Formats: sequence, C-alpha cells, structure tokens
Amino acid sequence: MTAAKLSVRAVRTRQGGNDVFAFFIPGYRLLELAEISKLEADPEGKLSGFQRPEIRSHIRNITEYVNRGAVLFPNAIILALAPGAQFKATRGTKVSGSDPSGEAGTLYLPIMAGRKVAWIVDGQQRSLALKDARNAQLNVPVVAFVSGDIAVHREQFILVNKAKPLSPRLIDELLPEVGAVLPRELSTRRVPSMLCNILNTSLDSPFYGLVKRPSSAVKDGVVLDSVLIKMMKRSIQDPRGALAMHVSSDGGSDIDEMYKVLVAYWSAVRHVFSYAWGKPPDQSRLMHAAGIEAMGVLMDQILNRSDTADNARTYCEKILKKIEPACRWTSGRWELLDRAWNDIQYTPKDVRALSNFLLSQERQVIRVVA
Repeated sequence: MTAAKLSVRAVRTRQGGNDVFAFFIPGYRLLELAEISKLEADPEGKLSGFQRPEIRSHIRNITEYVNRGAVLFPNAIILALAPGAQFKATRGTKVSGSDPSGEAGTLYLPIMAGRKVAWIVDGQQRSLALKDARNAQLNVPVVAFVSGDIAVHREQFILVNKAKPLSPRLIDELLPEVGAVLPRELSTRRVPSMLCNILNTSLDSPFYGLVKRPSSAVKDGVVLDSVLIKMMKRSIQDPRGALAMHVSSDGGSDIDEMYKVLVAYWSAVRHVFSYAWGKPPDQSRLMHAAGIEAMGVLMDQILNRSDTADNARTYCEKILKKIEPACRWTSGRWELLDRAWNDIQYTPKDVRALSNFLLSQERQVIRVVA
C-alpha cells in the first residue's frame, strides 16, 4: 500500500527508450526511496544485487564533511526507479528557442510501506553518509532512470565505476589550488602539497627543480612528489615531528616556518651528501623513496634536540657529518644492514630498517658529543 508520495520538481528526457529524470531531494530521504542492492550469492552460486560492501571510513569522512555546514555537494546520486513513478509536465513554460532536450514538470515518487521504489546504482557510500549527517536537510542532486531490470542496473553500475579513479598525485597537486572546506582525509594532505610546490619552485630550496609533479614538463625531476608529501605529512602528524611544532592548537599551520625547517635540514643533507644529491634513484639511494622517507624520520629526531644553541642548519650539518661515514648511498654495502647500497627497496621493511639504522647512528653521535 502506498503510504505517501514524494513530489519533486524534475526535468525529464529520454535515453535508449527509457525515461531519465534529474531532480533534488534532501539527503536523508534517499534511503527512504532507494534500496542498496548488495552483491550476494545463494548456496547454488546464483548472484543477486551488485553493490560492493560499504566502506565505513569513507562514509565517516563524507559525513564529517557534510556536517561542516554550508558545503558544496554537487555529485549526483544515480538511481534506478521501478516502473510506476508518475511525471506531470508543466504546461505553458516552454521558452521560444530553448533546448528541447528536456521538459520540466513534477515527478511523483511513491514511498512504499515495507519496500523501496528505487535502487542505488551509484552513490551508496554518499547515501549512507547523508543518512547519518546532522545536515540532513542538504538537498542533493539525483539522476534517475526508469527500469526494473537488474541486468540494466548492473550494466550502469559497471559503466559508472569502470573508469580509472583520479591519481592520488594529481589530487595532491590540485589541493593547494582548492580554497573550499575539504574532507579531513584531503585537508591533511593540503599543507604538505603546498610545501611540495614551494620546495620545487623556490630558488633557495635544496629541492628546486628536482620534484616530479603530474603537471611538470621539467625532465630533471628525480624525487616523486608523493614521497616528499608522505614524509612531510608524517612529520606534521607526529607530535614529536619537526614540522608538528608549527601546527597551532586550532589546527592551523605556519607554512613559512615549516618551509624554513625543511630548507635548513635538507640543505644540510645536500651539503654533507653532495656526491649523492640530485641523482636519479637508481644511482643514489638518498634520492630514492626509501632514502627520502628514512632521512625524513631522521630529520624529526635531529631537530627534536632542543639543547643546542647552534642554528638549525649548522646543527644538522654537524650531526650528519658524523653519520656520513656509515652511509652507503651510491656504492658499497650497508655493513650493519648487510645489504648492498642499491638493494634497499621502497618497502615498509626496508624503510623501517634504514630509518632505524640512521636513528641509531644519530643516538651514538649524541652520546659521544654529550
């Protein structure tokens, strides 16, 4: 039995013999209308549904974003409507010379007791997030086509999701140009990406012209932007990190001071290990992702020493010069690791081993100095 009807202003067009509608509804109402048809197999192996399992972390991030208040949410949810939705075109509203591809009117969607009248083809994570959001009245765009055929639903699901997602490196490069409020998982990447841009374009930076970014036409880059960003993000988020001390209690970041810290330390690295600096990773493990990440861990430990009157760069050079004889960035063998110089790979195990080795060398230096 029909409990109620939800009426929305909509635009109707035709595609492939099907009615297709575009409209807006409050986010919380999506799951009143639409079912999430999850992919399941019965004991005989026959499939039903098509949706992947929900991703709670993704849903949580979207909910946090929506809860920030006046946010922009233009990504359309795609629904498959069961036959029976009624559309009444508006009379007398056609404008001379207007595009005839769609007609405006009112779409009447029954809200059924005990069963849904639509299926979510794309946007299940967003729909679940909107249901939980405090900003539940947010009007979200919906594109809906009329079809009760599960095969058509699956076809559209595959077509919508088969495209390759945006490269994380491309997203990172674009983040500094975005001024809007961002979901937490993106906002934590924004400051490191801004610093990456500055390091690559500032003449006083040791990384000037050495960073590979998706938009860069420069062929001299030897360090992937994603590696630098990961190194800086870890330093910002670690309470003991060299960059973390320049994050305010309200979450704001002093970009200028962070940049000064990075230039001081990595300029010292460039000076002490000049023979290994600026070379391709296959010629220098210092410029390899494993080397950058491990040296970033060392940066935090060195600069966390607060009992020196020297300026940051001078102090870093003094410590690094004492560590340098034990390093094998371009040739030889890391004796204590029992690995050839170019056998160090960018794996968690190797990065951890190299980091621990460098940290232990720094601790030995401090003990001798003390």
